Amino acid sequence: TVHLPHGPVPTPVFMPVGTKGTLKGLTPMDVTGSNALNNQIILANTYHLALQPGTDLVRDVGTAIRGEVVGKGDEGGLHEFMGWDRNILT
Repeated sequence: TVHLPHGPVPTPVFMPVGTKGTLKGLTPMDVTGSNALNNQIILANTYHLALQPGTDLVRDVGTAIRGEVVGKGDEGGLHEFMGWDRNILT
């Protein structure tokens, strides 16, 4: 088991891939709510995220969703961009 900030991840583990911040064809609830999947971690590729949608959008989207003004140190980040409250490996 690997202990990470968003909870423990038993190993070995299958990690779905969210290349551009999204799991194709699945919602976060599909991945966490299924007994077959119930993933505690997903993989996101930082290179692809930097190209598209871009680091500024990923940083700012969480606060924009909450209707807040984006300020220094108040960024939303990848978890809010993806709507994912568990671990992300980048």
